[in-house]
Formats: sequence, C-alpha cells, structure tokens
Amino acid sequence: MRRELHAEWTKLRTLPSTVWLLLATCALTVLVGALVTASFRPEDGPQDGPKSALGGVQYGQATMVVLACLAIGAEYGTRTIVPTLTVMPRRLRVFAAKSLVVTGFAAVVGTLGTVASLFAGRLAMPLSLTDGATLRAAAGTVLYLMLVALLSLGLATALRDSGVAIITVLSVLYAVPILTRLVSSDTWKRRLEKYAPMKAGLSVQVTKNLSALPLSPWHGLGVLALYAAACLLLGATLFRLRDA
Repeated sequence: MRRELHAEWTKLRTLPSTVWLLLATCALTVLVGALVTASFRPEDGPQDGPKSALGGVQYGQATMVVLACLAIGAEYGTRTIVPTLTVMPRRLRVFAAKSLVVTGFAAVVGTLGTVASLFAGRLAMPLSLTDGATLRAAAGTVLYLMLVALLSLGLATALRDSGVAIITVLSVLYAVPILTRLVSSDTWKRRLEKYAPMKAGLSVQVTKNLSALPLSPWHGLGVLALYAAACLLLGATLFRLRDA
C-alpha cells in the first residue's frame, strides 16, 4: 500500500490545479463566514455564532468537489489510468490510496479553514472557542468536507468524466436546498431537509434550537456519511470490474 499511497500523493500534489483549488476552498470558507458574521448586529438578537462563522463551507466545498473529481477523472481524461493500472494492478489498493490522499487533503484544508473561520467570527460576534457545542460544530465541519470529497471521488470514479461528475455532485448538493424553498408542504420540506446530503450534513454546525432540526447534528452527518459510503462502494466496484 505504501507504493500506491506515494504514487497517488505525487500525482495529486503535482496537478497544476491542486494548490489553487485547496487555497480557494480555504479562502471561500473563511471569507464567506467572515462576511456573514460581519453583518451581525447586537439588535438582531441571539445568533448561532458557530454556524454563522462556519457557514462558508457551503461555498468552499465546491472547489473541494472539483479537486476530488479531478483526482480520478483527470487520469481517465488523459488515459494515464492505463499505465497506472499496468504498474499497480491491484485496483482496490489504488482506489483506497486515492481515497486516503483526497481525504487527507480535505482534512488539512478543512481544519485550516475551520480554525480561521472561528477566529474571524470571534472578532465580529460573541463566540466561545472552547464551548462543547462549538468544538462539535468545528470537528463536524472538517468531517463534512472530508465526506463531500469522498462522495465526489466515488461518483467521479463511477462516471469516469471529471466534468460530468462535478456537475452531478454540485447538483446533488445544491439543487435539493433550492427545491426545499419551492415546496409548499411542510411535511415534504422537512423530509427533504432530513435526507438531502448537504442539508443533513450541515446540521452538525447547529448549536442552538437543536429540537427544531429534522435530525440531530451527528445523525445528520451520518446521513451524509451513508451517501459517501454508497458512492465509494459504487465507484470501487466499477473500478475493479470495468476495463480501464
């Protein structure tokens, strides 16, 4: 596995777009969160500080989706997947190595973006950085970004096309919240919020009025984890069975 990990790390690290996509993920996460918290006014009443400060991950995740899809899609696009599998014929090991490398990148950039967002938020509104709920929201945000990256990698492996995979993942993440606003039935609106991957996953950021959530914070993140696991299983199965 060491050889596969080194190879996948080298390939992703040397992609020209990798550094820019990682910087964009971190920058969008921090910038949007800072803009939201900067608009806070005391007369607006109590706010969910951690959720506001970390809300930028909704936008930062888009560039992480692109990076995760390119991690496998770029090889199919350039057909370098053929020499990869010739040199390393154990396909599940290759897929596992890709998953670990992508997850590692997401974990690092997610941690940096989350910490910076919380400190930026603290400058604009009352926010405890050591409160249990805040720590849960912070850890959950990092896990959320990692799961989105894995979901993207799994779908990109199944689709074997970076562009199609990026559009598909972004549609899955962003379309359902838009549909939720158009649904007039409270019952269906709650169901969509309960099972939509982004809506469910981001419930881990909520620190106030938890009883109003369709799912508890960790259960919501668990829904996203199930989506990611299903996509990874599909991607791994097709990666193993299909010709390069």
